[in-house]
Amino acid sequence: MPVYFVYITARDEAEALVIGRTLVESRLAACVNILPQMKSIYWWEGEIEQSSEVVLIAKTKQDLVSELIDRVKQLHSYACPCVVSWPIQSGHQAYLDWIEKETR
Repeated sequence: MPVYFVYITARDEAEALVIGRTLVESRLAACVNILPQMKSIYWWEGEIEQSSEVVLIAKTKQDLVSELIDRVKQLHSYACPCVVSWPIQSGHQAYLDWIEKETR
């Protein structure tokens, strides 16, 4: 089963911790990295916005990506949260196997 990384942005570290812990506890992700202090510049409702956000990178397997995205949308404070995924083409096989083992 292919491994996927899911990139998520959150309002702040507290929200990121709730999302990350929930994904790992429910075994939708084997691991979530939280990277604080990211700056975002983006269009929102016709205006350019700038804000501080937090990045989450969740490691999961392909068949859990849709469920993981749905769970993030339930937990997230944004009306349109950034949740995107991409497949991992190669890597340290023992690590990829660990992701497979630790997700449901």
